[in-house]
Amino acid sequence: MPSATKATDGSASGFFSPVSFAQPSAASGALQAAAPAQDADLASMGKAHEIATKIAAEHAKAAAAEKARQAEKARIDAIVAQGGLDGWIAEALDHMGLSQSYASGLKRIILKESNGNPHAINNWDSNAAAGNPSEGLMQVIPSTFAAYVHPDFADRSITDPIANITAGVRYMIDRYGIDTLDAGGRVGSHGGYIGY
Repeated sequence: MPSATKATDGSASGFFSPVSFAQPSAASGALQAAAPAQDADLASMGKAHEIATKIAAEHAKAAAAEKARQAEKARIDAIVAQGGLDGWIAEALDHMGLSQSYASGLKRIILKESNGNPHAINNWDSNAAAGNPSEGLMQVIPSTFAAYVHPDFADRSITDPIANITAGVRYMIDRYGIDTLDAGGRVGSHGGYIGY
């Protein structure tokens, strides 16, 4: 039924039509904009987890290395505490920053040079004839000792076991290379030990 009054709302009938216009609300726009941000956040979280896992692995590796270093230090300290030739060798190698794997070669050299006697003096070779006898575990002459002793032991006697070892080892490495130390000295064509 038509209305007798003139429509004031601009419609032909004077009644609103049941049409609705959907406009995106600010909230739905924010949700749509947030979707890529959430994806980026998830990707960042994944990357952060990956980085955290790598850091944890590095920390575990460092902790294991430190534990191994401490165990090796305790082992060396125990050898040093026992004293004697093995203790002197361990302490000298440790002080020079050399691996304990050289201990057996070094011990062989010392036993050949001085029979493990820190007070051994060679009074019969050409050095002795020239007034510079070889002394100590490694049988070094005074000038070699002065030139090659580790600076931390420079104030010690040539017959000090650790000082003497550092002088002999440093001289040997400088003159013949570390392989000579590893091999337990130089070897002649006949297979026998040759002094350094």
